[in-house]
Amino acid sequence: MIVRRLARPLLASVFIAGGIDALRNPAARTDRAANLLEKVPSDSVPNDPDLVVRVNGAALLGGGLLLATGRLPRLASTVLAASIVPTTAIEHAFWDETDPAKKAQSRSLFLKNVGLLGGLLLASVDTAGKPGLAWRAQQAGRTTRREARHAKRAARREGQLLAARAHDVVS
Repeated sequence: MIVRRLARPLLASVFIAGGIDALRNPAARTDRAANLLEKVPSDSVPNDPDLVVRVNGAALLGGGLLLATGRLPRLASTVLAASIVPTTAIEHAFWDETDPAKKAQSRSLFLKNVGLLGGLLLASVDTAGKPGLAWRAQQAGRTTRREARHAKRAARREGQLLAARAHDVVS
């Protein structure tokens, strides 16, 4: 569908640009990442803000490119959705701002990211008209049950035929 071919690259563009910027210039985000890492248990995430910013940038770039090209769009959208949450918390923490102008700008960018998250969630469940995993699993279960019933009937018929032949041999 033409809408998907247009919408996916449009949605991905902000992530591709953000990923490139994070990889080229991680220092701009390192201080804010360090503040966030202080709140996270150190055994779950490496305590290297520069590395965390670069890994997040790579996830944004890779996920954005996959989404834009239509390759693994559901997986790409899921990765991007998972990475936008810490990005939003680090870069747009409007609740910590004291300056009213900065707070308003940060809130606006926060809400933009929330909107992007909504778009990513929609893209992560978009099957492009193809059956989803749940439907396929349900169909596989039905097919397996139907084939098991057929196999049971065939085994019963074979057993009856063998019993009849055995009876004929004995008689």
